[in-house]
Amino acid sequence: MAQVLEFKLPDLGEGLTEAEIVRWLVAVGDVVAVDQPVVEVETAKAMVEVPCPYGGVVTARYGEEGTELPVGAPLLTVAVGGTGESGSTAGPAAEGSGDAAESAVSSEYSGNVLVGYGTAGPAARRRRVRQTAPAATAPAPATAPAPASAPAPASAHHGPVPVISPLVRKLARDGGLDLRRVRGSGPEGLILRADVELALTTAGDPQATAPAPVPSPAASTAPVTAAGERVPLRGVRGAVADKLSRSRTEIPDATCWVDADATELMAARAAMNAAGGPKISLLALLARICVHALARFPELNSTVDTAAREIVRLPDVHLGFAAQTPRGLVVPVVKDAGRRTAESLTEEFGRLTEAARQSALTPADLTGGTFTLNNYGVFGVDGSTPIINHPEAAMLGVGRIIPKPWVHRGELAVRQVVQLSLTFDHRVCDGGTAGGFLRYVADCVEQPAVLLRTV
Repeated sequence: MAQVLEFKLPDLGEGLTEAEIVRWLVAVGDVVAVDQPVVEVETAKAMVEVPCPYGGVVTARYGEEGTELPVGAPLLTVAVGGTGESGSTAGPAAEGSGDAAESAVSSEYSGNVLVGYGTAGPAARRRRVRQTAPAATAPAPATAPAPASAPAPASAHHGPVPVISPLVRKLARDGGLDLRRVRGSGPEGLILRADVELALTTAGDPQATAPAPVPSPAASTAPVTAAGERVPLRGVRGAVADKLSRSRTEIPDATCWVDADATELMAARAAMNAAGGPKISLLALLARICVHALARFPELNSTVDTAAREIVRLPDVHLGFAAQTPRGLVVPVVKDAGRRTAESLTEEFGRLTEAARQSALTPADLTGGTFTLNNYGVFGVDGSTPIINHPEAAMLGVGRIIPKPWVHRGELAVRQVVQLSLTFDHRVCDGGTAGGFLRYVADCVEQPAVLLRTV
């Protein structure tokens, strides 16, 4: 007889506690292999696929596309082992999967099923097996979700309230809402965040309103009230809001800036690219300048341990760079930037930028930065006072490079001028150190040969 196992949304790591279902990769009745991706979810860090640790037949899915689930909530159930009514096995993916399933149960959060990573090779993870046997041979769903159009009535909540997410409970508690009187629109009457938000924002008696419809990918999940549209702070937008708020709350930041003549830097880049070989990006040259400046002023490649009241100076430079994507602002990180050549930096910037555009960045690509380079000149602006990317200690901003009148060798000339700004944590250094760092960066921009003395 088949054993029905429940697969829950695994711990995604990096402090992430919830994810939104973007696209189901399997349907009820499909046969899945061990470590086969079954759903694509969007977290505050990235868009990733979740592999299932069990092999067998999918008997139920929990959550429609667009639904946000907390870590530990059920994703789907899988019938493992056993035979169908005709006596045939459930499918090739289920063969020998009983032991694997039992192992997965005992180590559900061991790391084997973290988002985007499985225990099998890439070929196994790409397999999608469709059940070919007649529907009568497949085991009946043991815990099929109730249709979203028929939520449990308010008067039916005599037992435990059908809510999983602690976030939903907190939202209701803060709003003074009695969850026992809310009708859920999720599977089996599960109360979702959208149900609570609708009950809190609807005028009149919130318990008398119709159940919230299950959101679809094309439909907005933001409730609209007479006071205007409410946009939930979640996903990337929510993560950015939390990080920026924490930065401004904890970090006493200060900003200094200087104009620099970038004519020689632009000429050096043109000469390098004219010599043949891989093309060098301007961002890569600025990154090389940052790395050398941080070697001279290590105070800015650090973080503050507030609990221990210590400044931790970091040995390696992992350089983040701000990138605008369809999902919002993200900061991919170039690991070991101090050990890379200009060619290697150009290649890595290109890879991460393309991955950001395709929403294919992994949590590892977006964490671990020690210093951020922010090229806001691509937006056509000259200057900015950016907020530090917590828990880092500094960020270098680069404005657009445009022709401006400039005194060069005692005469007025038209030169390529850029504004550089440095926002820094005043706890890690004083203005003299920050000014020295920024002045060194400006000197390298104006005279790239300065770098030759430090190579």
